[in-house]
Amino acid sequence: MQISELARRTSVSVHALRHYESQGLLQPERRANGYRDYAEGTEREVVFIAMSRQLGFALPRIAEHLADFRSGRLTIDAMVQALQQRAQELADQVAQLQAQRQQVLEHVAWLQARAPAPRVPSHPPVAAPWPRVRGRAAAASTRSTSRSRP
Repeated sequence: MQISELARRTSVSVHALRHYESQGLLQPERRANGYRDYAEGTEREVVFIAMSRQLGFALPRIAEHLADFRSGRLTIDAMVQALQQRAQELADQVAQLQAQRQQVLEHVAWLQARAPAPRVPSHPPVAAPWPRVRGRAAAASTRSTSRSRP
């Protein structure tokens, strides 16, 4: 099957499929005209790769498990262990981000404590009159003509 058909069947972009090939995850045959020719079993592999990417696994780590997946030797225990390890990595990242957020908030508080107090004027500011759009004479003539209409 051609790359466009594989992309349609798996909902993975052609660009991503070419990237997976460049990283050695997919090895399509080449036709005489140079087009890629994917075997029917490639769909399962692409879905495995795409689902692993959705969970945040890096391509080199996916490659470690892909050979076992292809041969049917990837056990549920191995998948559970990999998923638990990924969950722990995510928990570690969340903890790091929370610590970094706390540090940012402490910096904000530190800066705000050192900011000069705003000066309060001793008397309220005098509001300037609104600027006139038309001159006084034009405004007066408009008022007088509008009153004379029935």
